Amino acid sequence: MKNILKMKIKYYLVLTLLVAMTASCSFDEETDPNGPSIEGVESNASVRQLNEIAIGIESTSRDGHGIETTVSGSMARELYLFDADPRNTGNVLGKDGTVLDNNSFYSTAQFRGSYRCIKNANVLLGALDNTQVIDETKKNAYRGFAKTVQAYELIQVLKSYNTARIDVADLENLGPFLEFDAAIAEVRNLLNDALNDLNTLPPLSQFAFPLSGFDDLIDTSGETEDAKRDDEDEITIEEFVLFNRAVAAIAAVYARDGNGALTELGNSFFDLNGSLTTSVKHVFGLGAGDQPNGVFRAPSISAEEPNNGDQVIVHNSWINEAETGDSRVTTKTAVRPDPSIQDGLTGSHESRLYGSNVAPIDMIRNEELILVYAEASILANNLIDAETAINIIRDKAGNLDPKDYGGTPTSEQLTTEMLNQRRYSLWSENHRLFDLRRYDLSNTLPVDRGGDQIFNVLPVPLSENQ
Repeated sequence: MKNILKMKIKYYLVLTLLVAMTASCSFDEETDPNGPSIEGVESNASVRQLNEIAIGIESTSRDGHGIETTVSGSMARELYLFDADPRNTGNVLGKDGTVLDNNSFYSTAQFRGSYRCIKNANVLLGALDNTQVIDETKKNAYRGFAKTVQAYELIQVLKSYNTARIDVADLENLGPFLEFDAAIAEVRNLLNDALNDLNTLPPLSQFAFPLSGFDDLIDTSGETEDAKRDDEDEITIEEFVLFNRAVAAIAAVYARDGNGALTELGNSFFDLNGSLTTSVKHVFGLGAGDQPNGVFRAPSISAEEPNNGDQVIVHNSWINEAETGDSRVTTKTAVRPDPSIQDGLTGSHESRLYGSNVAPIDMIRNEELILVYAEASILANNLIDAETAINIIRDKAGNLDPKDYGGTPTSEQLTTEMLNQRRYSLWSENHRLFDLRRYDLSNTLPVDRGGDQIFNVLPVPLSENQ
């Protein structure tokens, strides 16, 4: 961890300055704006510097996302990544008895990305403790934002590695790796700390820095047409709290606390009868300091112009096991002009999940929260509510009829159906591997070639053992 967190320790400053340039027309004059000292920021930060660090936190939260998603999707037999790197169809599928390497891109990219973001948030928290340019109430807006993003990133780490360091503020005195249950409990505490910070702000307060990807949470229902907020930086604290509580609901259900998850959902942007697509998003771009959508792959144009290069190929089981009429198959994937074959693997469909290399990626959307509600209801033994939520998802996936359980469904039957709906609603979004592991179902995955293995957790990077 020390090696990863110290690596390019000033990276956040360079990045945030570049990102800020895309969001602002001008800067005040500053000596060497691309290389201010970290000591200066942590000891006497200006409002502008605080804002730049906050922008960098949001930006680095995307780091490693593409590798994280395609690797976990491959391990979970959702997809194959056909490209020039043989490890994507070899190591991650356990080809010929291969074991996962704790020093390869697939074990380090997400870890580094998440902890770089967490480190940036800790830099912001340290800077807030040592600056007098704003009062404590205004500082709490930054604190609530930073802690919420940290919690979200820690959940991603836990989903992939089943363990996480929570206490990483002091690079010379890092806390231990915690097992899943202890770590998720700390994540929930962190989210509640963030909520307490945010709740100290006056009503209708806004952040002092721009936030991307929160447009869906901005409530303009009570405003006149001329006064409606349409700038992405105008989300209020109360609206951001909806995201904080959505993350808290997910953390609660991962901790198998159904009643707790239901409570958090009630304070989030969850809407049982609302649009499935309401979400908070990662936003991408191609400008300086930005990055593209790492999961997008160019589609085949026609039989004469297939994409035979870098491809996300759909696992045939996902196609073959879908219910007839499930619209998620046709909206998320497309039949290739010819089946794609590489390294003894084949697939008839390719991804259409994103329309371009700058298409946003949902961090959390209402469709997921409805499925979280179904899962939480099962855990709380509210089986009728769970069935209702599942049927809403089924209805919106091509008007699929309510599931016939042969009578009143049991919690086991509803759990199976809930996981199946998650499989199709959240395909290629870094959920399936964790869902199977937490329900002890990894052994149900297909083995694509003789000698392949099933892995359900990534190894902690080698540098963490040094």
